[in-house]
Amino acid sequence: MAIERTLSILKPDATRRNLTGHINAIFEDAGLAVLAQKRILLTRAQAESFYGVHRERGFFNDLVSYMISGPVVAQVLSGEDAVLKNRELMGATDPKKAAEGTIRAQYAESIEANSVHGSDSAENAATEISFFFAEIDIVA
Repeated sequence: MAIERTLSILKPDATRRNLTGHINAIFEDAGLAVLAQKRILLTRAQAESFYGVHRERGFFNDLVSYMISGPVVAQVLSGEDAVLKNRELMGATDPKKAAEGTIRAQYAESIEANSVHGSDSAENAATEISFFFAEIDIVA
């Protein structure tokens, strides 16, 4: 197993409900460490750039509007197979399909307000992490 880094974003519905500590406890209890973290309010341009891969999809504008509707917490998680572990902890994008005990099954309000984002590959994790953090910001 490889030690990896992945990006996690606690979305506006999670920050609005003060779930940061609860969700981070799930990550940490599963062996993931938080190496960097910041609470920010994304601009429309930042959200459009970050989610640019979805620009042609029907949900793009709603996703961007949602992600700028309140603060998010962007963070770098690290651990053995961190990308896969984070995705397992998050659960399916649609909380109705998420396994019991996953973050989305416990906390998501809807398929859009599903509390968390996580990188889907090690390559995307590196790109997504660099969107929010300089290497000097990440402390092991």
